[in-house]
Amino acid sequence: FVSFFRPNGKRNKIMYEAAAFGSDYFAFESQARLHGLDPKEVLLPIEARAGEELLRTEDVVSAIEAAGDTLATVCFGTVQYYTGQFFDVPTITKAAHKVGATAMWDCAHAVGNVDLKLHEWEVDGACWCNYKYLNSGPGAIGGFFVHRKHHDKGLPLLAGWWGQKQSTRFNMAHHWDPEADAGAWRLSNPPVLQTVSLLASLEVFSRTTMAELRGRSMLLTTYLESLLRDSFGADLSVISPSVPAARGCQLSLKFSQETACLATFSALEKRGIVVDHRKPNVIRVAPAPLYNTFVDVQRFCAAFREALEEAAGEPAAKRAKV
Repeated sequence: FVSFFRPNGKRNKIMYEAAAFGSDYFAFESQARLHGLDPKEVLLPIEARAGEELLRTEDVVSAIEAAGDTLATVCFGTVQYYTGQFFDVPTITKAAHKVGATAMWDCAHAVGNVDLKLHEWEVDGACWCNYKYLNSGPGAIGGFFVHRKHHDKGLPLLAGWWGQKQSTRFNMAHHWDPEADAGAWRLSNPPVLQTVSLLASLEVFSRTTMAELRGRSMLLTTYLESLLRDSFGADLSVISPSVPAARGCQLSLKFSQETACLATFSALEKRGIVVDHRKPNVIRVAPAPLYNTFVDVQRFCAAFREALEEAAGEPAAKRAKV
């Protein structure tokens, strides 16, 4: 963000989804303050239309065009953590560039989940954690991307010893001689154990392709949605996009009441089902295509129905007869 948010005069605004993950928002706010700007004046959160959970691409593009030459940077989550919406990265990136803004993307919920073509999409920069779909565990080393058009162009960055050219790094000279690629943005020696855990996961990924995994992912979430359809109603709905290609390997199930959501979540935990709860009122179900099967989905749906009945206070004897 240091390299691509370069406020200059009235071009000082950051556009992002209003429901961005907290860490993203804190980055935007702190960057504004570091530049001596008032976050209330330069942050532009984009909200979904009234009564809707998802951001429409045309609304995002319209907001970018309206901001025009006041816009410095657009930064969205590639796959929205709460809804699972897979944003139209190339269209939004193109719109940002058209008004002279940079386009950055948080790929935390996208890497290892969807097929990313960041160079092809002309994304300026991106970053992500590897502990979600890349299976490296909490606290794992992160990753970043800088488009090759920005390599060796002298962009401002936080210089670190590990960004120095390998050929001169151990000369210990007080002369900044960075790598000519994205390696220039590295700061320090990566932790060995975190790197090894990521390498083990990447070796598994290397046995397939993201295109193959993505195809399987869309089939899994479609199957999941079809099996759950009879559970939906006024008190429970899917807020993820209905088109499989417009979502990651996630269905966000939203309850009308937080108490019902928490009770269902607890009942699933008792049955050994690993999902997660996100406020307000959502259980995220993510059949990961690398290792989850269609049988897993079928078993989950049976357990989910039982969990709903238990959360509703239905007697065990009656549930056993179903």
